[in-house]
Amino acid sequence: MSKEPGGLPIGKVAELTGLSVHALRFFEREGLFLREIPRSGGGQRVYEQADVDWLALCGRLRDSGMPIATVKAFAELVRSGPGNEHERLTLLREHEQNVRTRIDDLNTSLKVIQGKVTTYEQHLRDGTAAGLWSPVPSR
Repeated sequence: MSKEPGGLPIGKVAELTGLSVHALRFFEREGLFLREIPRSGGGQRVYEQADVDWLALCGRLRDSGMPIATVKAFAELVRSGPGNEHERLTLLREHEQNVRTRIDDLNTSLKVIQGKVTTYEQHLRDGTAAGLWSPVPSR
């Protein structure tokens, strides 16, 4: 990716990250960046590639279910510099376990759904699908 002179404007960062300008402003208001985003002489936000990279990580953390408050706590730890790597690791391990639990739950749900798909496919092939889980109780 080529770096624009003087950094990246908010519109370009929105394009690169898939986040809206509103979301980028929200991230800034909530203290989710690793640094204060500087402004140009005209008052426009000026981002660097490191900010885009950080947003990509934050996006993955959010997509995987990490609450904003936890992303903020992680950002605060990173911002505060060296010496808290164990706390960062603990936070990430807890999230990793939460994601693994969600994946296990989704896999359990997927197995049930696959079983139902197989059942319906079989009944449709055999011509016995009529009345399968009919909303009207049989009498």
